Amino acid sequence: MGYRKFRASKLFTGLQLLGNEHVLITDDNGAVQEIATIEKAGDDIELFEGWLTPGFINCHCHLELSHMRGLIPEKTGLIDFVFAVVTQRHFPEEEILEAIKNAEDEMVKNGIVAVGDICNNLHTLQQKTQNNLAYYNFIEASGWLPNISDQRFERSKMYYDEFSKVNPSSIVPHAPYSVSDNLWDAIRPFFQNKVASIHNQETRFEDDLFLNNTGDFVRMYEIMNIDHSFYQSTGKSSLQSYFPKLASASSRILVHNTFTSEADMQFALQFNNEQPETRNLKPETFFCLCINANQYIESALPPIEILRKSNAPIVLGTDSLASNWSLSIWDEIKTIRKHFPAVPLEEILQWATLNGAKALELQDKFGSFEKGKQPGVLLIDNFNSIKRLI
Repeated sequence: MGYRKFRASKLFTGLQLLGNEHVLITDDNGAVQEIATIEKAGDDIELFEGWLTPGFINCHCHLELSHMRGLIPEKTGLIDFVFAVVTQRHFPEEEILEAIKNAEDEMVKNGIVAVGDICNNLHTLQQKTQNNLAYYNFIEASGWLPNISDQRFERSKMYYDEFSKVNPSSIVPHAPYSVSDNLWDAIRPFFQNKVASIHNQETRFEDDLFLNNTGDFVRMYEIMNIDHSFYQSTGKSSLQSYFPKLASASSRILVHNTFTSEADMQFALQFNNEQPETRNLKPETFFCLCINANQYIESALPPIEILRKSNAPIVLGTDSLASNWSLSIWDEIKTIRKHFPAVPLEEILQWATLNGAKALELQDKFGSFEKGKQPGVLLIDNFNSIKRLI
């Protein structure tokens, strides 16, 4: 078996940033052998200008919506965006499948090696059997009306049974405002000791609903002809209302968090230590940022400085081509650096690599240059572009 030896201006391992005196050595299949000094690495070292990094982890994607690229105007606000997705997503199947293939090709080209993908149908199943990327499938259950919970659960369970044959999978709630208590009860066994994902506080109106039963979600139920009269507000924030229901998950990914307060972050981060039944468990809560989708939908920015102040584990996602201009974690990183220039690049790279692998429980293979892993090797060229080397 042959070996490849990579040396660049900087080497980001997934955990730390090393200088150009270090050489990454892999076998021909991309499995990491070691990180050696120049003196020990020997001959045939490939030299590069830029930073080497493990492949990127996209913790939140809707691959099945790839056919909606450019269909929904920017800056509609979340409520009208959700309504547009629900009413405009139906296309001929051959167009949907072709868009899925092209979108996956785009992710591979952009250095993504693993994806946490949202599934509301079986359209992405065929492409995932090609094993071009590693996937963790989140089978999304939704249904705000209690009397449709059985029907919605059975549909999600059918999709879960099929996707589980191909990749690790969980049945998860779509969002706090779209899952009834009955449906929560039905799906909770399907993320026990698995990864759970939920869209969290993407708009300020989410907390309005749970605190006071007011705000734009009430308008959304009206335009979607959903009888909302059964609902009674909890008097607590959205996160504090639903988060205890995720207690049994082994990893929790809260997605967007655009309007999450510091108090809610601390509630989520400290929850396990304060519950007798979970105190000895070690599930971790990750906060997934999709900053380009936030810009696309609401011209909003996630509270990155508050997350960092709270020592919250951060990961990155792209959301969908219905709500983003590309499926590129590097594009997400560039936008973060534009708006939050004080955050060191090596910290953001850890969000995009090892943190993401841990969130999806794929860290045995991905996320860092550690012996035996096959995380992919990327070159950041002049802080402008990404080149995939393995």
